[in-house]
Amino acid sequence: MLIGLDASRAAARQRTGTEAYAYFLINALIPLAAERDHKLRLYFNQPPSPDLFPSERHVEPVVIPFPRLWTHLRLAWELRRRPPDIFFTPAHVIPFTYRRPSAATIHDLGYHHFPQAHPRRQLVYLRWSTRHNGRIARRIIADSQATKDDLVQLDSLDPAQIDVVYPGIDPDLGPVRDEAKLTAVLHKYNITPPYLLFLSTLQPRKNLARLVQAYAASGVQQQLVLAGKQGWLSAPILAEIHNSQLNIITPGFIDDEDKAALLSGATALLYPSLYEGFGFPVLEAQACGTAVLTANSSSLPEAAGDAALLVDPLDVAAIAAAIQRLDNDPLLRNELAQKGFENVKRFTWGATAVRVLDTLEMTGELGGSNW
Repeated sequence: MLIGLDASRAAARQRTGTEAYAYFLINALIPLAAERDHKLRLYFNQPPSPDLFPSERHVEPVVIPFPRLWTHLRLAWELRRRPPDIFFTPAHVIPFTYRRPSAATIHDLGYHHFPQAHPRRQLVYLRWSTRHNGRIARRIIADSQATKDDLVQLDSLDPAQIDVVYPGIDPDLGPVRDEAKLTAVLHKYNITPPYLLFLSTLQPRKNLARLVQAYAASGVQQQLVLAGKQGWLSAPILAEIHNSQLNIITPGFIDDEDKAALLSGATALLYPSLYEGFGFPVLEAQACGTAVLTANSSSLPEAAGDAALLVDPLDVAAIAAAIQRLDNDPLLRNELAQKGFENVKRFTWGATAVRVLDTLEMTGELGGSNW
């Protein structure tokens, strides 16, 4: 079977959740496709770095740059000119005019729950693209049961059309014990230990305002590090932080090679996000042996398992009390860290790729190939 894959998001230089999903999933699909005698055609909107994916005979990269509306014009034309047996988009949208067999991953419906956390133009596009994927794709892959439930309840999709397939985590993430490396990374980002860490895009949906209020109320003396690139509507929150007397720093985007050390050196990850389709930072922290505080809502309990302190993300006092517990109780932190190591074993990209490829095989039309 010839599988066409939108790989445009995987080529992003700074990968956040959906870009990382596309990158790691495609990497895991490449050897699995060879085992099952499938061919992959990867579509890029810009030339990828030469070492982005392994160069294999059964993988055909197709670079089709286009200035605007790449998906709905240039990619759509390429798919019509040389249609694969099935087209799959792991982190984007199916072209508007495409009607052949297709599958798509839908990561979350956060815009339904918190529309005010998105620019108006982005909100309109998210609503349209998610509904379009749900109605055009023969199968939908959801990152979590919470996302599937939202698709059924909010977008009226048939639950039989949706497969819940948990993502994996970066296999290179693990505890960093080398003191020299830890010190170098903290020095690079001007972080003073001990510190509490938030690691994700800085935007309202991440509940930063309440997190800062809870940190202030907790009276904990550790530095709070709000790490990640700035998202929409982050400026007012950052201005308030910078004008306060709190021991908070915002080092910006964290390079991939520094993430494990930053997580490993933290006392705890604080991630009381208002809504997540999955919640990669929770598992990334657990993989590095770091205790986690996260929300008791959306998909976060699914990801965290029994290896995190779960709090009501709307309750500032509850978040503050949990921060105090993590600060004061090293035995609790160690217990959560050990449970976290066990929890992350449930999430591997190899297992994700098997489930995704099973879905694509079930959906695609076998037979003549356009290779």
